Amino acid sequence: MSKKRIIVSVTNDLCTDNRVRKVCEFLTAHNFEVTLVGRKLKGSLALDNLPYKTKRFNMLFKKGASFYAFYNLRLFFYLLFHKADVLLSNDLDTLLANHWAKKFKSNCKLIYDSHEYFVGVPELTNKPRIQKIWRRIEKKCLPKTDQRYTVNESIATLYKSEYGLDFEVVRNISDAPKNIQTKSRSELGLPTDKKIIIYQGAGINIDRGAEELIDAMNYVENAILIFVGSGDVIELLKTQVQKNKLQEKVLFFGKKPYTELLNYTTVSDLGVSLDKNTNINYKFSLPNKIFDYLHCGIPILISDLPEIRKIVDGYQVGVITPSHDPNELAYQIKQVFANTQLYNQFKANTQEASRELTWKNECKVLEKIYL
Repeated sequence: MSKKRIIVSVTNDLCTDNRVRKVCEFLTAHNFEVTLVGRKLKGSLALDNLPYKTKRFNMLFKKGASFYAFYNLRLFFYLLFHKADVLLSNDLDTLLANHWAKKFKSNCKLIYDSHEYFVGVPELTNKPRIQKIWRRIEKKCLPKTDQRYTVNESIATLYKSEYGLDFEVVRNISDAPKNIQTKSRSELGLPTDKKIIIYQGAGINIDRGAEELIDAMNYVENAILIFVGSGDVIELLKTQVQKNKLQEKVLFFGKKPYTELLNYTTVSDLGVSLDKNTNINYKFSLPNKIFDYLHCGIPILISDLPEIRKIVDGYQVGVITPSHDPNELAYQIKQVFANTQLYNQFKANTQEASRELTWKNECKVLEKIYL
């Protein structure tokens, strides 16, 4: 049977988007010829040993309206002159190019994967004019998609109420870690005599609790906090650490390939996700780092958001902080580590959670959509 050709588009540099990587691997395993299209950044990591093709655009503009306009123009012409049976648009910032390209392709399906409630992201909260532009694009293009899916029930329900469109739910669950080189703490440059708290991910941005967490480390002894990943506030966080003389207690390891990232997760003692309820997108967030923490067997500390609460309450794998006050965060961290029996129970419960919360189970929904 001949392979179906699918072009998958994103606006990132392809290195750290694990949801897209997993979908592309699923499609490749099910006889699709996959091409993943994104952009190239100055610090972009190499793309090695992938089972699908990739294309990265060098961009004249790096951010803002000029970037999105220029990227969608580049993407439109790329899609126009490359054959495809399916176009997969990831998030609203690629949908306009896919929408127009589909008009020139007969018998081509357009599928939309919404990783978040895009018009509700914090970067748009105080920019009503720009938010209105994105909303117009969404209203024009979203009803013309052939199939749609998103990351959780809350966002699917929200889209249904706004557009009357059904969204399947494919949670951003990482699969059980494979091919981890299992480096020791010493090999990773980490202390062997302290508890390790990890905050990981490619979206360490504003309103995600990182600043308060650093302040909390003033009150936590015999532990260090590590950031492994990238984001808009990293440089500000480094400045905050220096001002508070916390260089010995807060360490930054930058962006890492996924299997290397999991080395740090595996040797940690507590995983953190502290998104704030400052906008509708964060309110309904269900970050994939939650599942990385569970699959690596570490309990979690989370802010009180509905989708994440379902996981923590349902599997009893960690604690929920009632606020982002640094003193409260420090108290919750110290309580977790002080109560050895409770901590060990949380850790044991991660095993059951990791057996049930798998990407393999989420792929059953992808099979309905693509096969």
